[in-house]
Amino acid sequence: MVTPYVPYPPSSGGQIRTLNLIKHLSKNNKITLVSLYKDDSEKKYLSHLKKYCQRIYLSKRVKKPWQIDIILKTIFSTKPFLVIRNYSKEAKKIIENLIYSENFDVIHAETFYIMPHIPETKIPIFLVEQTIEFKVYQHFVKTLSLPLKTILYFDIIKLKYWERYYWKKARIVATVSHSDMNVIKEIEPKIKTVIIPNGAGEEMIVKRLKKKELEKPIILFQGNFNWLQNIEAAAYLAYKIYPKLKNILPKASVIISGQNVTKINHLKKTGVKIINNEPDDIKKVKEIYDKASIFIAPIFGPGGTRLKILAAMAAGIPVISTPIGIEGLELESEKHALTAKTADEFVKKIFFLANSQKNYQEIRKNAYNLVKEKYSWKKIAQKLEMTYQKIKNQ
Repeated sequence: MVTPYVPYPPSSGGQIRTLNLIKHLSKNNKITLVSLYKDDSEKKYLSHLKKYCQRIYLSKRVKKPWQIDIILKTIFSTKPFLVIRNYSKEAKKIIENLIYSENFDVIHAETFYIMPHIPETKIPIFLVEQTIEFKVYQHFVKTLSLPLKTILYFDIIKLKYWERYYWKKARIVATVSHSDMNVIKEIEPKIKTVIIPNGAGEEMIVKRLKKKELEKPIILFQGNFNWLQNIEAAAYLAYKIYPKLKNILPKASVIISGQNVTKINHLKKTGVKIINNEPDDIKKVKEIYDKASIFIAPIFGPGGTRLKILAAMAAGIPVISTPIGIEGLELESEKHALTAKTADEFVKKIFFLANSQKNYQEIRKNAYNLVKEKYSWKKIAQKLEMTYQKIKNQ
């Protein structure tokens, strides 16, 4: 398995996904893990992974991507910024040596931009697209000024070209949702695909749905603010939703928590509470979810599925999100989660839940049961194993 990050601590969606999968895969499979890392401090997490992996190899990549040499390489290269910033000569050499000296049934590549490290080989490659990257960057670029749009437009062209190129290098390409799979099929109809969804971590699934007091509802948004969509969502909540919410629910409060909150600290001036979570402090995350009354995710960017939403459902918190936010999850709108497209609609849905224990309990119970039924990492890992076996036998 090759990953562009060390899959511990479980702070980002990718880390949560990979950690939970290798936990379950290790019961029936021998895993050799090759991961990129940015900082030497990440090496301390190896002890958490050694119990699941036979061997682990870490390869350093650049810590800060916005360096002049990375930017210049991007400008004068046919490869996009995302590929160049995640490239490690050390990783390429390690993987080449492993492939030439040992026998593997499958190479599992987590994200397309890890693929340049894998040489030509007869070993079948299973590529996972956690999100369709060029779609994410297209959404981001739309928000920029015209000069920046023009510059980054060429990088998106390169990104789309190489993303498609590496799909073709894989025996099977996995997505986490039907919507992402349909994007691939529309562009490259001959690509063999499978859906290996995201799940809800066992540590977030509460044993019972305890009663929540709704007189002073606590509205929560949780995320890793290294990601553009989470920054966008936090700003929308603070500037667009919260001012309107105070008018109809003056006792309501808003918490925005997660990693890398320095990027959104300026939102404190709006009156929302900002809480920083250390990447490996699972206890604190659970405490925040336990206090929250309603989870809202004003996500407007495409791609992937939102582990934060699954975590809220597992914790017994009703979710309000955009249609794009729940896209890819097998949720029925107004049954497992509520959807909203505008700030007024978000406020209306918050009021709907906060003023009726019946509505509140119905939504959270439906969501909680769905998570336990369909979004167990154990079941997802079993599906992944079946796919490995299929690749092996082809």
